[in-house]
Amino acid sequence: MTQTSEVTDANQQGAGRIPLLPLRDIVIFPQMVTPLFVGRPRSVGALEQAMAGERLIFLVAQNDAEVDDPVLEDLYRVGTVAHIAQLLKLPDGTMKLLVEGRSRARLTGLEEQEDCFYALYETLTPHLEDSLEVQALTRSVRALFESYVSLSRKVPAEVVTAVENLTSPAVLADTITAHLNLRVDEKQEILEQLDAVPRLESLLEALEREVEILKIERKIRKRVKSQMERTQKEYYLNEQMRAIQKELGDKDEFKQELREIEERIEKQRLSAEAADKARAELRKLKMMSPMSAEATVVRNYIDWLLSLPWSKTSRDTHDLAHARAVLDTDHFGLEKVKERILEHLAVQALVKKIKGPILCLVGPPGVGKTSLGRSIARAVNRRFVRISLGGVRDEAEIRGHRRTYIGSMPGKIVQSMKKAGVRNPVFLLDEIDKMSTDFRGDPSAALLEVLDPEQNRTFVDHFLDVDYDLSHVMFITTANSLQGIPAPLLDRMEVVRLSGYSEEEKIRIAINHLIGKLLADHGLKPDQVRFSQPALLEIIRCYTREAGVRELERNLAAICRKVARQSLERARPQQRSLIGAAQVRRLLGVAPYRYGQSDQVSRCGVATGLAWTQTGGEVLMIEVLDLPGQGKLTVTGKLGEVMQESAQAALAYIRSRWQSLGLERDFYRNLDIHIHVPEGAIPKDGPSAGITMATALASALTHRPVDCRLAMTGEIDLRGDVLEIGGLKEKLLAARRAGITRVLIPQANIRHLTEVPAELRKALTIEPVQHMDQVLERSLLVAEQPS
Repeated sequence: MTQTSEVTDANQQGAGRIPLLPLRDIVIFPQMVTPLFVGRPRSVGALEQAMAGERLIFLVAQNDAEVDDPVLEDLYRVGTVAHIAQLLKLPDGTMKLLVEGRSRARLTGLEEQEDCFYALYETLTPHLEDSLEVQALTRSVRALFESYVSLSRKVPAEVVTAVENLTSPAVLADTITAHLNLRVDEKQEILEQLDAVPRLESLLEALEREVEILKIERKIRKRVKSQMERTQKEYYLNEQMRAIQKELGDKDEFKQELREIEERIEKQRLSAEAADKARAELRKLKMMSPMSAEATVVRNYIDWLLSLPWSKTSRDTHDLAHARAVLDTDHFGLEKVKERILEHLAVQALVKKIKGPILCLVGPPGVGKTSLGRSIARAVNRRFVRISLGGVRDEAEIRGHRRTYIGSMPGKIVQSMKKAGVRNPVFLLDEIDKMSTDFRGDPSAALLEVLDPEQNRTFVDHFLDVDYDLSHVMFITTANSLQGIPAPLLDRMEVVRLSGYSEEEKIRIAINHLIGKLLADHGLKPDQVRFSQPALLEIIRCYTREAGVRELERNLAAICRKVARQSLERARPQQRSLIGAAQVRRLLGVAPYRYGQSDQVSRCGVATGLAWTQTGGEVLMIEVLDLPGQGKLTVTGKLGEVMQESAQAALAYIRSRWQSLGLERDFYRNLDIHIHVPEGAIPKDGPSAGITMATALASALTHRPVDCRLAMTGEIDLRGDVLEIGGLKEKLLAARRAGITRVLIPQANIRHLTEVPAELRKALTIEPVQHMDQVLERSLLVAEQPS
């Protein structure tokens, strides 16, 4: 017997135009009766239009459920023409409807009306046959569906009964597919199959996969159930064993543990609040089962309370001579920091109680900020703990997690106090400018209480939830720059700046501190390797470019490794090696940096500036080119907003001095001026290049070259006044590295020259300037003669 058509498709033939209802995460099949909830404005409008007509609506699934206002590209091309059996408006404005699928249809177009979409469709007539292959597929589908029903409890009984009474293979496939837990795209694929054989084959493949998944799920459930039964059995056996031991009079380990905790609470000199909290938690613990999870949490909490140093302190040394000797032995220079520590010790020797100081050591990498913290701890005879704050984003890292969270623990502050074992350690908060902020909170805000001498005596960790006194702690923080530190946090700290080292200081640091340590680390004796002063100078000038000594230490370590290897390969480990400048070049290879090779020729439109970076000072070449044009100013070199504004201020000053510079009044109207700072991939910003830009502009426009042996730094305003700048020492060091002999600095910076080493002041001719006219007078040479 051959069926000519489906019952569902017999009701709708041909093509038509009816309202469209796009569906999310559901596919409606013919003869399927399904409730739907509709809330989108266009969907509500479509229902109202359908109810006003023949109650027919075109149902089609979205290929992306996240789209709120779908267009034709967001919809599948095959859907179902359905009849609205019931419609109910809910109080919140949404609609509940009951739809009955009638026939498959292809979406051929979309008409947009004011309140809804109309679907242009054509009915799809399925190709049905009753061959032996169809009968075999039908039987296989029925058998697999029975297995699926037996494994899954989610198929209603009425659906099972309806499937048993279906005779049409196509309707059978649609009905089973509608009640399977398949993805939208899988159901859509079966909906689009018009032939019975492909439709049944796709359904058979999906059924086999779902049955296998259900079998695996049942196996997992059985395994979990058996594990739970085994755990419960072990718990009951343990309880029975405890009861038997109690009857026999054996020692109860849990009670013994409780007695030990009680003794520790009485012996430990806790604060009054902490002692009351510990006793209250102990009373709760006595009423709990020792095997419960809550008992483990309470034990852990009491352990943390008892392990903290509430009253134990280390005795500070008040011997200023000893402290000075320790600081001088470990670090060269850094006089400001050493003086501050000695002042603190002197006050402590006179006053019994003083709040712990909070120092912020700010300076470029490699100048010894972190190692200075260890030296300070040794100088004052205190324990030393260090926390790295680089990359910390979570506020709970500082203040801890509340005990309601699984695996909660105190924050880094309390953990480090437990590690120190005393309540007055030296506490180093490293890289405080590298903290970040995200949805988990702001860790820098959590540090406000820690680093405030007026508040940290009552610091509260979320895990402990009791006051803990941090006022005895000497806090030291380190940072490369103050820009990354919030202003409220910075206000609580005493900033001590560590500038870079001069060449002479680096040589003394290498001789007194680095070489001996590196020789011992590489298994070499002091008399085996000797570095000459020219060798150290060669490394500093040609193989490093830094404010600190970290790169210098790496290069010295590289030489030690090569010497150690050579001594072993030649079977003469005791051979002495004298490292001179030539040996440095041979061992380290081609020098990555050039020393003292600034511009050898004075040129027009090129001026040498000095810049400050987080890694020290840098020489900045500024180039200006004037071209025929229409008065356009172009600034390149990846410059920040402040530096671009300095260029505009410099040009404004040059325009105001057109007469004294020998220029035409409207010279800028017929010129395009291009200002460029080389090394364009490196971001540059700051106002201290203002006078350098103005000098380069004046040089390019007047065709007078700038002295190539001269560098300058200073901010300029529209009146031509040279304003004060920062980082003077680092900039002068950079000038000396580049072979500069003369440096122009703002008049207001003269007072900072006392912080510059004497040998650096002798090596450079430092000329203070107050106005831009003085800068041009001292920097511009005689004009070039035209050829």
